[in-house]
Amino acid sequence: MPYSKSDRRFLRALGLHIRQLRESKGWSQDEFAYRCGLHRTYVGGIERGERNVALLNLHRIASALGLSLAELFAHDEEPQK
Repeated sequence: MPYSKSDRRFLRALGLHIRQLRESKGWSQDEFAYRCGLHRTYVGGIERGERNVALLNLHRIASALGLSLAELFAHDEEPQK
């Protein structure tokens, strides 16, 4: 089933937020993916808002960033331009 506009907007905003957090650590996508235990192309898809990320993978991402899941989701859902 295709995603709604709202779903796509949420996934893009989450992906952008994750990218900003990764970049604030000075990590490449390769390094971040390694720290998360995920594939680099999967991480790229997350950051572009193309992936509907599983909860366990969100937990891995949050842990790699030193955050709780609640802290990971504490962001504005609208992407900043």
